[in-house]
Amino acid sequence: MILALLLAVQAPALPIAPGDRPAAATMVVEPVGAMLAGFDADGDARTTRAEATAGIARSFTGIAGTAPTIGYIVFADWAERWLGDRTALPGPFEVDRDGDNRIALPELQARIAAIFGRIDRNGDGVLTRAELLTIRQGPRDGRGDRRGR
Repeated sequence: MILALLLAVQAPALPIAPGDRPAAATMVVEPVGAMLAGFDADGDARTTRAEATAGIARSFTGIAGTAPTIGYIVFADWAERWLGDRTALPGPFEVDRDGDNRIALPELQARIAAIFGRIDRNGDGVLTRAELLTIRQGPRDGRGDRRGR
């Protein structure tokens, strides 16, 4: 049995023919949507405004500690941890509403609340997985054109 497993692990992967490749994803989730989905505290696959507000507070405290504000570099650390990339949106200039080059929890919560409202298509205060999905037009080449056009 162990020999069979070792042989299977060492067997070369078969090449995938171009026609057999999986189709490109046409439904995607924005980084902020993935974060909001992760704030689902009760595991019902739905994120309420209350869960989002509490999740943002936990995420901010996790990076800021007891400090009332964070600078743009620390905000980039927050974005990398919670959005998956230091440059994911919302960016620090979008969140820093008073222009003091510092981000306070109320500023972050206000910006995420506005995004929550945009994603919540039916306005019921709850994000479903369907609302978090974004339909993508299809793959584009380096010039921004759809491939094959």
